[in-house]
This record gives sequence, structure tokens and C-alpha cells, in this order.
Amino acid sequence: MSLSATLLEYESRPLAPGLYLVATPIGNLEDITLRALRVLRLADRIACEDTRQTQKLLNHYGLKTPTVSYHMFNEAGRAEELASELKQGARIAVVSDAGTPGIADPGSQIAAAAIAAGVPVFPIPGANAAISGLIASGLPTEGFQFHGFLPSKAGARKSALEKLPRGPVSHLFYEAPHRLLESLADLQTVFGPDQHVVVARELTKLHEEFLRGPVSVIHATLAARDLVRGEIVLMFALPEGVVEVKQVGILAEVTALVKAEGISEMDALKRVARERGIGKSDAYRELQREQSRKR
Repeated sequence: MSLSATLLEYESRPLAPGLYLVATPIGNLEDITLRALRVLRLADRIACEDTRQTQKLLNHYGLKTPTVSYHMFNEAGRAEELASELKQGARIAVVSDAGTPGIADPGSQIAAAAIAAGVPVFPIPGANAAISGLIASGLPTEGFQFHGFLPSKAGARKSALEKLPRGPVSHLFYEAPHRLLESLADLQTVFGPDQHVVVARELTKLHEEFLRGPVSVIHATLAARDLVRGEIVLMFALPEGVVEVKQVGILAEVTALVKAEGISEMDALKRVARERGIGKSDAYRELQREQSRKR
């Protein structure tokens, strides 16, 4: 049988009732499987993180399946609605804007609801930014932990970094471009300027980029740019053994914030004082003492 005949036979097979978690491209529209296209074509409807974004993919492949929104703001209510349809024998596909649903994107609630209702759940594998970044990072791949996004507040972010396990484990984070410099500055503060990091930006897209090296160098490279754009995976592995995390002085923190964000020294000092839970006057006196010792 020819390849075209085999594909035609495959495409004509009916789709079983159930929930299909379908991975979609993270940039390059060619990164989608034949199985994913078949499911998206034969499903009764597609639950999308953003129907407008998914429609671009459907239009590219000439798919006419109806869509419905399914995002973080309506996930609970929509999951109940979709679970009811699934119990009646519907075939529903779930997609995120890009990548694998349920991984830092909506999908887990509807999967749990379907399982609780006794409905089959089918994973349709494909693109994932974290895994794509890891395999080309040069970091250990035998063991890794995906942590989603780092906390947006500096104090919580540093605490999260300090709690990470050490050893041959790669740590993977998604990061927003407007917070990347802050996160790199905190990495440098917590683990030192020589900590090796990998920043993967715009994976599978036209301007795909990997930056590998000491965190101080990567921070300086990105800080010199007018703007950092794109979807980002931040990765690193920590040295073996217990390493004491030294308390960083107020002067170092203030200087890092001024460099990373271009804010005034006074604004940086106010933020450091707030995150440390001390008064601005106490922080200012400590800053003056540290500056005097450096002279």
C-alpha cells in the first residue's frame, strides 16, 4: 500500500468519544503531528485558551471544527460544562495557545473532571517549550524539574531560588521578557556571578536564540539590548553539596536593581526595605554604612 493510501485510510478512521489533550506548535506551524491534525479535524469541538489564536492554526490547515473558549478565567465553569458533554459521548479536543495543554496552561481541571466522570482522556503529544529548551541546553537531562514561572515579587523569587535542590538536576522555568533581567539579577545574588545559566528565547521561531554562560555575562548581554522580546525558558543546574547562601548587603541589592531596571537609587532602596520588612530610614542608614566601608 502506498503512503498516500495509508494516510487516507488512517484519516478515515472514526474518532472515539473522550477528551483529547492536543499539543500544538510553539512557533513553527510545521511542528504538529498527523494524529493531532486528525483529532482536531474529527472532534466535535475544540476548547481553546484563545479562540483567535487557535483559529490561525485551523485556517492554516483548512480545519473547520467549532471552537469554544477555555482559559484561566473560565476554567472551572467551562470544565463542568465540557465534562457534561463528554459524559454524553462527545469528542472534545483541548488546546492551549502554544505547546502542551496543562503545562503552565489550562487543561488540568478538565482532565481531572473527565477522569472523575469515567471519561477516557487521550494525550496527543507534541511541542513543549521547556523540553525543547532542555534538550538543546547542554544541561543534564537525566533528571530535571519544571517549576512554571518564578514568583513576580523579588522577595518571593529569591526565597524560591534558595529552596531549589542541588545536584545533577536541571531546573526549568518559564519567564516573562519584562521580568527576565530581574530574575537573572536575583540568580546572581543568590548563587553568585559564575552560576551557569541557559536562556532559550523564541524557540522554533525565526529569531530563536540560546544564550549560555555565567549569569553575570548573560545578564550584561541582555541588559545592553534596547528590549528583550519573546517567550523565554530559563534553565540552570546547581553544584553538588550544601553551599551557604551569603546574605547580600543592601548596597549590592540596590545597585543590582538600579542596573537591571534603570530605577533611581531611592526607589530601589524603598523596594529593598519593603522586601526585607524594615523601615526606609533603617535601610538608608545601613546603605550609608556599607557605602562608607567601601570607600
